[in-house]
Amino acid sequence: MNALLVTLAILLLCIGLLGTIIPALPGLPLMFGGTWLLALSSNYQIIGVPTLISLGMLTLFGCFMDYLAGMLGAKHSGASKRAIWGSFIGSIVGLFFALPGMLLGPIIGAAIGEFIARRNLMAAGKVSLGTMIGLVIGVVAKIGCAFAILITIAIMYLIALF
Repeated sequence: MNALLVTLAILLLCIGLLGTIIPALPGLPLMFGGTWLLALSSNYQIIGVPTLISLGMLTLFGCFMDYLAGMLGAKHSGASKRAIWGSFIGSIVGLFFALPGMLLGPIIGAAIGEFIARRNLMAAGKVSLGTMIGLVIGVVAKIGCAFAILITIAIMYLIALF
């Protein structure tokens, strides 16, 4: 049973790590699930409940930043409320169009929202660039959280060895 749990945990961690780059996969939740299975396989002796709670909060933070980064990038570039809502709606609509939609949806939504609000193509371009920068920052934050999870697991197992 333990071998099955550890194998499934490692599989979830690998798929989750891949999911931090591919937007279609819920990377951080999969990694947290793998961490939980590792903790379960050792009866919470190596990875305890406080560590799981901390990694759960880190997972929530990473997911939160991933979803809000595009909107925050748009807002930082001086976007109107319509552009911010456009970014939000674009990210939801983009979910239905696979990887290109998930990447381009918030950018196009922010640009359309800004163009509707100000009728200025340059302002719409600036806001879409800010949205794209926000999305990149969100992915970097998500990758950072993923590596923090992996490093925490490695440290906990190294501590258990000694």
